[in-house]
Amino acid sequence: MSTVVLGRQPATTLGDTPTMKSSVPSSPRPERGRAHTVLAFLATGTMLLTSACAVANSDTAGDAGSADGRTLRVVLTQEPPTLEPCESSLTATGVVVRSNITEPLVERDPTSGKLEPLLATGWRQTKPTTWTFDIRPGVTFQNGRPFTAKDAAFSIDRAVNSDLACNVDGYVFGDAKLDVRAVSPTRLTVTTEKTDPILPLRLSFVEIVPRTTDTKAKVRIPIGTGPYAVKSWQTGVSISLARNADYWGKAPAYPRARYVWRSDASVRAAMIDKGEADIATALDHTSADQGNTVAYPNNETTALRLDGREAPLNDIRVRKAIGMAIDRKGIIGALLGGLAKPAAQLVPPGVVGHNDDLAPAPYQEAAARALVKQAAADGVPVHRRITLVARNGMFAGIAEVTEALQYEMARVGLNVRIRMADTATHLQYQLRPLPRGVGPVALLIMHGNQAGDAAFTTSQYLQSDGPQSTFGTKDLDRRIAAADALSGKARQKAFADVLAYQNTSVVQYAYLAHMRGLLGLSPSVRYRPDSATGDEMRLSEVSPATARRR
Repeated sequence: MSTVVLGRQPATTLGDTPTMKSSVPSSPRPERGRAHTVLAFLATGTMLLTSACAVANSDTAGDAGSADGRTLRVVLTQEPPTLEPCESSLTATGVVVRSNITEPLVERDPTSGKLEPLLATGWRQTKPTTWTFDIRPGVTFQNGRPFTAKDAAFSIDRAVNSDLACNVDGYVFGDAKLDVRAVSPTRLTVTTEKTDPILPLRLSFVEIVPRTTDTKAKVRIPIGTGPYAVKSWQTGVSISLARNADYWGKAPAYPRARYVWRSDASVRAAMIDKGEADIATALDHTSADQGNTVAYPNNETTALRLDGREAPLNDIRVRKAIGMAIDRKGIIGALLGGLAKPAAQLVPPGVVGHNDDLAPAPYQEAAARALVKQAAADGVPVHRRITLVARNGMFAGIAEVTEALQYEMARVGLNVRIRMADTATHLQYQLRPLPRGVGPVALLIMHGNQAGDAAFTTSQYLQSDGPQSTFGTKDLDRRIAAADALSGKARQKAFADVLAYQNTSVVQYAYLAHMRGLLGLSPSVRYRPDSATGDEMRLSEVSPATARRR
């Protein structure tokens, strides 16, 4: 998963969401297709694909109650940096907190895209800039305090209008301020500065906490209304949850849950095989046992962001040539284990604004080379070195994919060098203010739209001044603003047109693939992953394999 993966992914983060026919693990089937230049590249011997094997540590993986199947054991890729609910748009935090410890007013079904009630039983737009929410009665927090509209108002105000610098604030609400009022114990009004047709969707990002929560600092141990409460957090070792006996909804099957973390995918896979874990996230297709894994859409899209401010990338012919030079099917089949689909836009199917008419650029090496030669004939310095920046550990096979992209770009006449970066360095290239004096950069990104609406992508990645955009046009900015003011079918069409316009007239991105995740699943449990799983794994949806399926 990408480091900057912001937004709520309710029950989201969306995407290519075919319905799983069975919760029984199945072997992922590699996508068939010609491997073109990728296979030729592999034949040169410039890289070697290897699969690592390792033995899981068993001393810290167990739990006192795990032997009798009463503790659900989950192994993550990393320790959450925080459990602060207003930071749960961070993947590493949200996978533990969201829908397990805390809950929002509204949630989004990842398959249908429909907004559904949770802590709010209903909502309506009562004025052009005001939405009214009916608060669910009879709900208590894990500390025994009753949940009311005052807590909802407090939580929204704390996450959006405070100085806590919560992720949800900038990404979801921008610079906008909200006027939030509890007009009765079961009624809440939220007023925006201008008409906002998707305010309920935005509020699905806000986790509800008691109004006694600290407003000056972020909390270590959160309190919410969810089916589990935090029992303990042993830094560097594990996080343990206990079932909330007073939960307002259906009680989860497991009385306890325990999270541990292992950075090596082969170790996580081995923990499933050795019976040391029930669920393992983000497995690597090269080392996982296919009998204990299931593939699922994870909403992530990989692409090259091309810095159009610098020659030769400031020439649209060169940018288009890069898109034509990528052998997507070959890379997916040879290097990604078939766990992806060629992409033609930054948002996957299921997101409002996804354009079904856009097709991935066909692999056309000769035509791409001709475009580069045409640009060179007009004086574009096509031999100026382009730095291809990628982040270590972004996904399994990242180094090999980056080398394949370098090889393919070189074959059409471009001079490319690779810089593999750590997370902090990659973020310097990814976020404004962008580094200066580094020359033309093609940045390999992985973007996940957890909210289910293209507005959250276009504002970040396509607007001229977007925090993750290198350039744009006034016309594209105008189109994005106009689309964001619409709702329903008009909104869908307008954003679909924005994505098409980006591909023909701006071309800041050369798309690679809509990714799929690989989840390790013990035969002892039943769980059906969906596009929300990577960012919000609902423990209440996991049951013992011996239990009757719902």
